[in-house]
Amino acid sequence: MRPITDWHNAVAHIDADSFYASCERLRHPELTGRPVCVLSNQNAFVVAKTYDAKAKGVTTGMSVWDAKRLVPNAAFLPPDFRYYGQLSDKMFAILNRYSPQVEVYSIDEAFMDMNGLRGLFHKGFGRIADDIRAAVRAEIGITVSVGISCTKTLAKIASESNKPDGTTVIPGRRIGRFLAGIPVSDIPGIGHNRTALLQKFSIRTALEFADRDVHAIDRLLGKLGTGLWHELNGTPVYALETAPPLPKSVAHTSSMGEVTTDRAKVMAWLSHHAHRLVSELVAKGLLAQRVHVFLTLDSFEQAGIDIRLPNPTNSIRRIMEASAQACRALVEPGTAYRGSGIVATHLVAEGSATPDLFGEMRADRRQQQLMLALNGINRRFGHHTVTSAQAATLGKRRPDEVRFKYPLFTAC
Repeated sequence: MRPITDWHNAVAHIDADSFYASCERLRHPELTGRPVCVLSNQNAFVVAKTYDAKAKGVTTGMSVWDAKRLVPNAAFLPPDFRYYGQLSDKMFAILNRYSPQVEVYSIDEAFMDMNGLRGLFHKGFGRIADDIRAAVRAEIGITVSVGISCTKTLAKIASESNKPDGTTVIPGRRIGRFLAGIPVSDIPGIGHNRTALLQKFSIRTALEFADRDVHAIDRLLGKLGTGLWHELNGTPVYALETAPPLPKSVAHTSSMGEVTTDRAKVMAWLSHHAHRLVSELVAKGLLAQRVHVFLTLDSFEQAGIDIRLPNPTNSIRRIMEASAQACRALVEPGTAYRGSGIVATHLVAEGSATPDLFGEMRADRRQQQLMLALNGINRRFGHHTVTSAQAATLGKRRPDEVRFKYPLFTAC
């Protein structure tokens, strides 16, 4: 590796340790010292686990039955993503006290621009990282690991190398020594197949990867490989993305809790999903150009339909109309269904959408104030305090009741 100055650039990677499982231990103190596994929405697979469960062989994606055989004394809990999101917001609020340049990498990971912070706080990067870890532990009750180096890739490898609750600082002069002990499979973006390919060419450690001629890496891995090569050699390629990118989709799905052939009940569940979907779109300032509506059959097969909306929208009326259209197209008499969902796709930010010629989008925007008000009520008084009347009945409408085309709302 060519020699570089210690801190021509400084970036930190902050990663919460076993985040979902740590959140559950936080609100269930009785689980302290006991393995914890957080399950998928259908309680079928492990999506997060504590380190003691991992030590017994539990892996992410493992079936709950296999996990119970490995750790029968573990607590197996359903997920609560709303709660995890609240703790995530608190963690990022702490990080923003240290630097205004923070990239939200995932719900439990962040990159932070550290340039200039030593002078601001009058201490070294290691002590700043320790302060961050102490603040998160004291104010939230969970632990994070922090890695600091010259590039995002090096910082991420550093934080992963010393978990849980560790600080690892890799200045420029120590990069080679650090990478010598890192398997090539631990480089972000190098999965099983790429690892096997690199090993065929005697590249087994991150240092061997960084020391190889860049043209050889380009032949093996293309643009991804050359980007990682520069990052491992201390040259930043991947800048911090402090403006959150638009999501590719927003989805709300679930099991219906039973198997049913009742079209009204299926439609009630779709109305429930539509209300939650629009609530999230409005809160995030997003418009959908298409929705994908699907139903899960009793056999666990899925039937779905894509509906292109007339204009980009987050209108509850238009998305409910699309849901009803999909329900009419998908539900077959006598067929049993156990789940449903709605996915908004082809998303655009509200401010970047081109207005239509007939003013329909302007009319849709009037509904946003209604949805923002409903979101405020639900945040203050509890989830689902206000929801659509059709979703609240979940298909229990009497045959003689009027079918309202425009969605009504009910307060519980």
